Amino acid sequence: MQHSFASDNYAGTHPEVLAALVEANTGHARAYGADPWTARLQDVVRGHFGDQATAYPVFNGTGANVVALTSMLPRWGAVVTSRHAHIHNDENAAPERVGGLKLLPVDAPDGKLTVDAVDEEAWGWGDQHRAQPLAVSLTQSTELGTVYTPDEIAVLTEHAHAAGMRVHMDGARVANAAAALGLPLRALTTDVGVDVLSLGGTKNGLLFGEAVVVLDPAAVDGVDYVRKMTMQLTSKMRFVSAQLLAVLDGDLWSRSAGHANAMAARLRRGLEELVTDGRAPGLALTQPTQANVVFATVPAGAADRLREHAAFYDWDAPRREVRWMCSFDTTEEHVDDFVAAVGRELDPSR
Repeated sequence: MQHSFASDNYAGTHPEVLAALVEANTGHARAYGADPWTARLQDVVRGHFGDQATAYPVFNGTGANVVALTSMLPRWGAVVTSRHAHIHNDENAAPERVGGLKLLPVDAPDGKLTVDAVDEEAWGWGDQHRAQPLAVSLTQSTELGTVYTPDEIAVLTEHAHAAGMRVHMDGARVANAAAALGLPLRALTTDVGVDVLSLGGTKNGLLFGEAVVVLDPAAVDGVDYVRKMTMQLTSKMRFVSAQLLAVLDGDLWSRSAGHANAMAARLRRGLEELVTDGRAPGLALTQPTQANVVFATVPAGAADRLREHAAFYDWDAPRREVRWMCSFDTTEEHVDDFVAAVGRELDPSR
């Protein structure tokens, strides 16, 4: 089967995760989270995020974001977030439709929120005519592949908390960010004031499953009830928890994410060499490669030709900007073959 650079969602399941699923598939176990795997998961999560942390396994990333934000806000609450945010662009308005909250998107050219950007929408408290901005949601790593440093997150959380706002992190790729910075997960979350984390799993080797990790219990209300009413409570929870344990109870989370990052870095180096050598006219890299993705613009018609070699998405079609994403199972050969294909398809003497 052709390797894909479309998304880390295209990758299969990590063999160690599959082995954990098989091991969990033994006999009967109590349902709805009252099983040994979910109990063990709580211990492991506290080891990563601190003694107050509690994990609520869910089916998918959209569900994690909806459960997290809905439990953080009253019905009149609003969330300040980047215009690039997944919750704004890629979840079919689920936070708004299902959670009954309002999103307030702001500009973030590199994908990262700033205090000034947050303040564009963080106003109007007490005005009954305006949805109340009561939370900030940031994405780590961002939709543009950039990574917040701990200091950058701390500045945002301190500013938000001072204004009475809570802070949510969409951590679909938080493992990639932590691996890129060489830091433990809590250094990007608990230690810098994040209140609730949507912890990614599927993009880092799980078959299915994510978790809402409550870092500050005072920041949420009724998570159990919200998870059930939003259809994110699985009866056979041991099979989600077992997968999360496979990546978190050890270093698989960082090994897989670090490998994906390394393959993206290799891809970028190869593309930069093509540009430097004049072998790929019209190719330009458009964003820093800090995690597991490379963004570039390509000449007209080139994207469709390159998709004969590997699947990938257009990011900004009018600009001819494309996205090439690496995953835990991307190999050096996959990368080198694709770089060679780019060189052939963009060769001016072709």
